[in-house]
Amino acid sequence: MKPIIDHIQITVKDINVAEKFYDQFLQILGFNIKNKVKAFIEENDFHVIEYTHELLAFAITSPREAFKNDSINRRKPGALHHLAFKASSRSEVDNAYLKLREIGAEIVSRPQIHKEYSENYYALYFKDTENIKYEIVCTNKE
Repeated sequence: MKPIIDHIQITVKDINVAEKFYDQFLQILGFNIKNKVKAFIEENDFHVIEYTHELLAFAITSPREAFKNDSINRRKPGALHHLAFKASSRSEVDNAYLKLREIGAEIVSRPQIHKEYSENYYALYFKDTENIKYEIVCTNKE
C-alpha cells in the first residue's frame, strides 16, 4: 500500500461562510469548482460540500449542534494542527500567496525559506476564515 490520501473532510463552524472561502481557495490549488457537490447526510446530521479533483477530494462539513459554538484551536487533542499542500515550484507558492491575500486569507507567514526544516523548505502559512491553518510548500531549489 502507498500512503496516498484519497479525501480530506474538515468540520467548519459556519458552512455558508466557509463555502465562499473554499470556493476560491481550492481553485488556487487546481480544483474545478464545477465539480462541487452539496449534500445533507441525515443519519449523521450534517451538511457536506465536497470538491473533487482527480488526485484528491476535499470536503467541508457542518458541526454537530452540540459543538457549533466551540472555538477552533489546532492545539486541542484530536484537532488538525495544519494541512500542507505541495507546490512544484517557488513561483507557485508566490502566486498562491498573492491570490490568498486577494480572497481574505489570514497570512501567518509570507513565502520564505524555513531553514529550521531544511535549506530548501520554501513555504507560506495562512488561515482560512474560521482559523484553520494551512501551508503551501515547495522543497525544490527553485
